[in-house]
Amino acid sequence: MPYIFGPVPSRRLGMSLGVDLIPPKTCTYNCLYCQLGSTKNKTLVRKPYVETHEVMEELRRVLRKSDPDAVTLAGSGEPTLHSEIGEVIDQIKSITETRIALLTNGSLFWEDEVRQKVLHADIIMPTLSSASEETFRLIHRPAHGLDLARVVDGLRKLRKDYEGRLWLEVVLLAGINDSERELEGLRTLIQQLRPDRIQLNTVVRPPADARAMPVSRDRLDSIKAFFGRSAQVIADVSPAGKREGEGGVADALMDMVRRRPLRSVDIAKALGISIEDAQRLVKGLLMKGNIISQEHFGEIYYRSHEKDVRE
Repeated sequence: MPYIFGPVPSRRLGMSLGVDLIPPKTCTYNCLYCQLGSTKNKTLVRKPYVETHEVMEELRRVLRKSDPDAVTLAGSGEPTLHSEIGEVIDQIKSITETRIALLTNGSLFWEDEVRQKVLHADIIMPTLSSASEETFRLIHRPAHGLDLARVVDGLRKLRKDYEGRLWLEVVLLAGINDSERELEGLRTLIQQLRPDRIQLNTVVRPPADARAMPVSRDRLDSIKAFFGRSAQVIADVSPAGKREGEGGVADALMDMVRRRPLRSVDIAKALGISIEDAQRLVKGLLMKGNIISQEHFGEIYYRSHEKDVRE
């Protein structure tokens, strides 16, 4: 699979072109709610997980024929584990004026070097979902050496050092961190961090652990009011049931895989695009949890979680 995926529609960023710097699934957490499944390599070790020059070569090729609203460092694991993330950000800025977003779990900002390497990103979107150590550990199942106090200390230092936009994601799980006590503690902590936005999310795709249950749209709206004017609901749920990303090539792909599983080559032929472009589109939708992959006689097929409404 390529390092670059998408562009795919994002409620937060518009058309987002993803940059994947980490092998699947390498992360500092093993979150209950992760739509990419359980963490295979839970670690705090930072190193060059991919060849930066190969990432940039591919990104240059894609940007010649794509005009995204954002280039987003995200993907198969925690991007700040890539020790050359600062070089990646600076090189992206040297080839495009498109804003750079960092989608991160926020667990490594207590390290001075990590904070310094990400300061040139235009938007940083870390996650903070509890003010309680017990709940933090239940939700995130962090690597040895990580605790809530260390993570929060890192976020405080980031807020002090960082001059860009800080959008804090709160992932809400029914019966785990949506009680009044949890929310009161979280609101107090978030007020200290002073993010530019508070973005409320919940489980909308099959999670890594069945204990991760979604919060209803009505509950999300009430929590939004509780957190105040800077809060917004970003979960892909709505009263009308409309899915994010309708329209364009991504919608055409979704329409096809609702009917039957397809390989990358099938998708490329049907949409009239190259295999490379089909793989980028597929990877973007896999990252968002819109589709899943399955192996059949040595071939990889992609299908939707949703049943075709015309059946």
